[in-house]
Amino acid sequence: MENLQEEHALHLKVRENILDLIQSGEYKPDTKLPTEAEFCEKYGVSRTTVRTALQQLTQEGYVYKHQGRGTFVSGNKVKQKLTSTVENFAEQITMQGKNPSIKAINLEVIQADSFLVDVFDVAVGDPINKLERIRYVNGEPLQYEQAYLPWKLTPGLSKDACEKSLYSLLDKQFDLKIKKTVEYLEIVLADAVIAETLNISMGDPCFSLETYAYLVDETVVEYSKTIFRGDHANFVIERNY
Repeated sequence: MENLQEEHALHLKVRENILDLIQSGEYKPDTKLPTEAEFCEKYGVSRTTVRTALQQLTQEGYVYKHQGRGTFVSGNKVKQKLTSTVENFAEQITMQGKNPSIKAINLEVIQADSFLVDVFDVAVGDPINKLERIRYVNGEPLQYEQAYLPWKLTPGLSKDACEKSLYSLLDKQFDLKIKKTVEYLEIVLADAVIAETLNISMGDPCFSLETYAYLVDETVVEYSKTIFRGDHANFVIERNY
């Protein structure tokens, strides 16, 4: 029991020391950290202690791993507000001095399954637009999104036009004004597809955000699921009382 407590205290001490060096700027964003062996020598601890400390820093988003290359310091996290829909993705990112971009990688018409039937109040087999997009910040992939929109509300949706704000497009092209969104946020681990898409490793922690977008008459016009890189994303929640 005492050995476990000592090990726990040691890895916390190593974590705090590395974090102090990151926050002080000695270890700069996107630079490679020393190896586990070098940290072992530096702190006089076991490889297990160092590995545990680095795993915790990875889960907290302060560092990230490139398979075969080592562990790197995370860049400044991108803050996104969950409580305000006044600014779209591009505006929020631009205000932080970063360069946003969106790439639509696929747009196809699929048939509604039982889940989409319940979401959109359509019949099984009805046409649904399925849109896949990747959002980038300073050229690095931040989010992978799959969005679904009923064909009857969004006929002739253009893939190229979806490389800007989707909600602005719905307003201008289809006269569909979003009244509100309901969102569900949880932590997930990256599978093989997400890891490749977002340039991270399998098993890395990510945020999953499910969104239902409603029109004024409470019709659901869009359902989406977006996966955010955990090492680059930071959400701001503001409550007014």
